[in-house]
Amino acid sequence: MSDPLNIKRRGLMLVLSSPSGAGKSTISRELLSREADLTMSVSATTRSPRPGEVEGKDYYFISKKTFEKMVTEDEFLEHATVFENSYGTPRAPVDAALAAGQDVLFDVDWQGTQQLRGRAGADLVRVFILPPSKNELERRLRGRAQDPEEVIKKRMDKAASEMEHYDEYDYIVVNVDVQDSVAEVQAILTAERLKKDRREGLYDFVGVLCGRD
Repeated sequence: MSDPLNIKRRGLMLVLSSPSGAGKSTISRELLSREADLTMSVSATTRSPRPGEVEGKDYYFISKKTFEKMVTEDEFLEHATVFENSYGTPRAPVDAALAAGQDVLFDVDWQGTQQLRGRAGADLVRVFILPPSKNELERRLRGRAQDPEEVIKKRMDKAASEMEHYDEYDYIVVNVDVQDSVAEVQAILTAERLKKDRREGLYDFVGVLCGRD
């Protein structure tokens, strides 16, 4: 939501984390469709592009040598290696977006969030999405009709481990209803955008009101 008074604001980094099946991806898509000032973070990866993926939109596709060089030169906000492929969030595009007053959405797990916290400081807003119950989480996972029984059990075990890290987040949203959950995250965004430390033009605006030289 734009500021009608045009008070310059620094953007924020909004992290959404959740166990698989809690609804994070659905909430993220809905947020991006509603919030003009919110953009999705684009990661770099060493894996090959899949059919339909677009360079710079889905990922930045880079070589392992380039990735290692970026790690050495501290050019990632967070990075990890999964199944022999590496993924990381380049710092430069995020810094440019924040300076321009654009908010950036991150879809990372609790470990990635910890890395971001160490590097982003006050720019970071952390939201953890919980399912309404264990039974509902299992129902959603089974409803996908994609995974065999042993995979569902592994996902449930992993979910339990991930949810133990809820206390490392600033806000908790229990996703009973997607539309209600999106509204709650939007309320978080609005409140965080209004924090005086992010409104860099506030000093000048108040100066005009007070007749300050």
